[in-house]
Amino acid sequence: MMRQPSVVTGVGLAVAGLATGTSLMSVDSIDGGFDPLVDLGGPQMRHKDRASRLALRSVERAFADAGRSAGTAGSVDHATTATVVSSNYGNLDTVCEFTDRIAELSTAGLSPLGLPHVSSNAIAGWIAIRHRLHGPNITLCNGRTSGIDALYWADNLIGVGRADAVVVVGVEPDTRQVRRLLRAGPDVQVLDGAAAVILESEAYAANRQARARAVLGSRSRAADIDQVVAMFRDETPMPGLWLTPSALPPDTSPLVSVLDLTQQLGECSGALGVLQCVAAVAHLDSGDPGPIYATCGGGPRGDLATMRFLRPRDLATTPFPVRHHAGNFPLDQEGR
Repeated sequence: MMRQPSVVTGVGLAVAGLATGTSLMSVDSIDGGFDPLVDLGGPQMRHKDRASRLALRSVERAFADAGRSAGTAGSVDHATTATVVSSNYGNLDTVCEFTDRIAELSTAGLSPLGLPHVSSNAIAGWIAIRHRLHGPNITLCNGRTSGIDALYWADNLIGVGRADAVVVVGVEPDTRQVRRLLRAGPDVQVLDGAAAVILESEAYAANRQARARAVLGSRSRAADIDQVVAMFRDETPMPGLWLTPSALPPDTSPLVSVLDLTQQLGECSGALGVLQCVAAVAHLDSGDPGPIYATCGGGPRGDLATMRFLRPRDLATTPFPVRHHAGNFPLDQEGR
């Protein structure tokens, strides 16, 4: 079976003051941007942790950007749309509230109806329920590389035929519990937001005459930024933009534009890779020929993940056969 390339057809943000991916390229807030006080309210947001509410709003915007009405019967191909979420702190506030209640009242003080909310997959579950997505449903909590890892998993789900489309979300909340875990004082900036990306197989996007905004290229892992640069030094053309919180080697940085989203947004943790994808799409939309590289990770583990984003070729307008699948089954060790 020929592997289907994955294309980005829609992006969405739920970050205070930001409206579109273009606003990620600037340090200024945008009038009419996301307002948590207003946008996180409403009946559908009740009884959900902050990360889930942020994620749901970003997904709504991504579906609209992709030209796919969300949350209504017949709006998406339910059985073949997967959900992949990247979040390291996710619903930590809910988990801590439950453990505090157990410490105070024992397990007798818990409500069985609330227990599913403490699952690490709660955010992905809420997205699937809200938008009636019946494809594979996965949450990654893999440290600072988690956002790019989520894009990689989504690309694999499409490539091996498990899904025709994937909703990829990177979300981290700025809550009291998260700040306590990070030992972050009031002067430390921590992301309170979410980014969502709609990935589709090239054939699926062409079949519904969607606009492909970017193509997911190769991905690599390395111990440090010098090793990453060495891998791509001979690539042609050189990247038009490198999205990374790591300083590039001096002999490389003059040749490449570098953007560190953490300078604007603070500690992004597992959301960074998906935020970088949204910024890459905005940069390609502006006419940059690409490719664009994104790197996240680092720290004491010395683990970096890098992904390339490429300008898409023109999609054919003739219909392609689109796979349909029944049921959810884990990939085997051969990725089938």
